[in-house]
Amino acid sequence: MAIWAQTPHRLSNSNPNLSLRSSLLLALAVSICLAGGTLFLVPFHSARNAASTFSFSSANISTDRYFLNLRFPHRRVLAVKTDPLRVRIDLIRKQAADHAGLASAYASYARKLKLENSKQLRLFAEISRNFSLLISDHRHLLEALSPIDEPSLRRFERDVKDRIRAARTLITDAKESFDNQLKIQKLKDTIFAVNEQLTKAKKQGAFSSLIAAKSIPKSLHCLAMRLMEERISHSDRYGDPESPPPALENPRLYHYAIFSDNVLAASVVLNSAVKNAKDPSKHVFHVVTDRMNLGAMQVMFKLKDYAGAHIEVRAFEDYKFLNSSYVPVLRQLESANLQRFYFENKLENATKDTTNMKFRNPKYLSMLNHLRFYLPEMYPKLHRILFLDDDVVVQKDVTALWKIDMDGKVNGAVETCFGSFHRYAQYMNFSHPLIKQKFDPKACGWAYGMNFFDLDAWRKEKCTEQYHYWQNLNENRTLWKLGTLPPGLITFYSTTKPLDKSWHVLGLGYNPSISMDEIQNAAVVHFNGNMKPWLDIGMNQFRPLWTKYVDYDNEFIRLCNFGA
Repeated sequence: MAIWAQTPHRLSNSNPNLSLRSSLLLALAVSICLAGGTLFLVPFHSARNAASTFSFSSANISTDRYFLNLRFPHRRVLAVKTDPLRVRIDLIRKQAADHAGLASAYASYARKLKLENSKQLRLFAEISRNFSLLISDHRHLLEALSPIDEPSLRRFERDVKDRIRAARTLITDAKESFDNQLKIQKLKDTIFAVNEQLTKAKKQGAFSSLIAAKSIPKSLHCLAMRLMEERISHSDRYGDPESPPPALENPRLYHYAIFSDNVLAASVVLNSAVKNAKDPSKHVFHVVTDRMNLGAMQVMFKLKDYAGAHIEVRAFEDYKFLNSSYVPVLRQLESANLQRFYFENKLENATKDTTNMKFRNPKYLSMLNHLRFYLPEMYPKLHRILFLDDDVVVQKDVTALWKIDMDGKVNGAVETCFGSFHRYAQYMNFSHPLIKQKFDPKACGWAYGMNFFDLDAWRKEKCTEQYHYWQNLNENRTLWKLGTLPPGLITFYSTTKPLDKSWHVLGLGYNPSISMDEIQNAAVVHFNGNMKPWLDIGMNQFRPLWTKYVDYDNEFIRLCNFGA
């Protein structure tokens, strides 16, 4: 193509007709240039001379391709297209690469669905490798500058089609299986998420239940405060006698030990035992509390006669032999490590171990909990004594216990094992060599709550010394979790006499499925567990067994809004 090396203003100064023709020629030249013509620079005067002798007719324009010295090469449509074999081989390569990627994706998904050993995974991985090898083997055809021979191209196309056909067949066969695996995986993910929520809810529930169980209800706090107020206001009425009554040390009477800081619960135990005793005047109750609740206990048990039963109320601080030089628990309480374990106020301490969360409760180091191991020293003139927890109710006369032949055993208790439950292995760390050496993990456990002790046999077997030995060894909690049942099981390992199960029915504080027949036949029912009957979370079907022995005629109980 040619264009004029001439400025526009010179065109405008020329002959008008010539100027018009020149403009048209310029437009035509630009159009041809945009269409792909060849560019030539020619002098303007040559174009002007040619224009003056050229007639613009449609026939000339269409037939003369060399007018005005402008060369317009003739171009066909096929001349602008690339090599058809190259287009064909690029298409084949793209199909091979697409199906190789698809097979690789299915193989990767199969791994995600944990199908590493499945036949489908191996087949998908093999097809993906075959596609890659095929493309690699025909790389000489895929290079842009390399010549392409049609036979090689056809072989390449045939091999690719065979592999594509195999891949599509495998994908069709695997689709249903993969859909099922996807559903299974989604279900597993859902189950996992629900389990996570359940675990979190259990932790929160256990912590909330622990708070509800161990917190002091307002009415119970009110009762203790009002009784203490009465004790301070009328100290002359509730003072201790100058000399203890002889009945307190008379071994011929029926003696009970009740250790509690809950004035209402202790009164229910005593009320139930007295009301069901054939001759209450022969029963002696030794109530021991702490110094803070001593005044309230003294007032509660002097407000009525209790049908002639003998009642002693003392604080454990009054027993001078209970000091840190003699009692391991009191000495361990002075340990900074143990104080951190129990009293450090951190959220993770409350929730990280829900299974044994209750063992972090400081009550398990309370002397009121461990007094049961010092009964012979607390009552040196007695031969036998019945120990009762403050969450029990006595439903029958229990004097028949004093007639049981203990066969030289120290502890009379109801066994709680059934099947593999409540065996020693559940209470102690049998990975510790000393525990493994001394005890049978399948030995049957028993329950505290109602225990009949032969104090003479206790002294003979030196059970308190045994308790001290093991309690000292467990300062770092390596032998058992804290509490009084594991050291009790160890201390009385070979000196426990099993009692008939009707003497002591347990579980009213956590097990709603206990039969009423079993409860009615029991001499003592035990509200062990978090759902104590004096709490709002107590089980309603069992609560009347306890409330029937609450003294609602007591003015202090009425003032503190205990519901009848």
